[in-house]
Amino acid sequence: MLFLDTKGAHIPILGLGTWELRGRECARLVEQAVRLGYRHFDTAQMYGNERDVGDGIRASGIKRSEVFVVTKVAPDHLAPGLLERSVKESIGYLRLGEIDLLLLHWPNKGIPLSETIDALVRVKREGLVRNIGVSNYTVALIEEAAKLSDERLVCNQIECHPYLDQSKVIAACRAHDMAVVAYSPIARGHTIDDAVMSRIGKVHGKTPAQVSLRYLIQQGIGAIPRTSRVERLAENIAIFDFELTDAEMVEIAALAHPDGRIVDWSWSPQWD
Repeated sequence: MLFLDTKGAHIPILGLGTWELRGRECARLVEQAVRLGYRHFDTAQMYGNERDVGDGIRASGIKRSEVFVVTKVAPDHLAPGLLERSVKESIGYLRLGEIDLLLLHWPNKGIPLSETIDALVRVKREGLVRNIGVSNYTVALIEEAAKLSDERLVCNQIECHPYLDQSKVIAACRAHDMAVVAYSPIARGHTIDDAVMSRIGKVHGKTPAQVSLRYLIQQGIGAIPRTSRVERLAENIAIFDFELTDAEMVEIAALAHPDGRIVDWSWSPQWD
């Protein structure tokens, strides 16, 4: 497994997203993912499945030191005091000890970012988490958070796939030595019927979804595809035995369009 190039935090470049997975199904998929070679698992307080993710990792029998576990603080838990309590609850649900990477899931305009960042830094210094970062942060928010934090923010997790141009945010992350991890990396299945992705996939004997994932990791962007099917787990991780050409990379990049964003909520920031 390749790792993202970020100082100190060795984040496996491919992981398993667990949004909408619950209970035994979630635990079973996580356990199977470990056996297939996954070492990066992404959950969140908002998902309500931290306990299930932890159960699946423990059931696999893998050593705790061999997996990288990410969880995210819900936007209504960003006030000082509440953030710390919520993180301790997450640790209790996961039952895996320290969290490898804690992210702020979404910005909250109602809570000063300075207060949230101070609380985030405290949980790291208290030894509750090994690394800290953000999610769904724009260029302006990245700049503000980086100035406020006395600890390095190692990651920004964002929606990223061939249909969405995230070049401005990616550039800002790299300027601050932050890894970029893509959620919805296959655009929630939209790549499957794409003619360009299908044609390129046939050249390499790969599926459009595999081409989409390869397109990201070939740029040094992490990806956490979510699936509820075991066969998809095996498909999604089989992307390290081929390489897209420069021409193919350019062709895929050209698929981005203004309406390419999929995830956009009432609480979303003003996107770049």
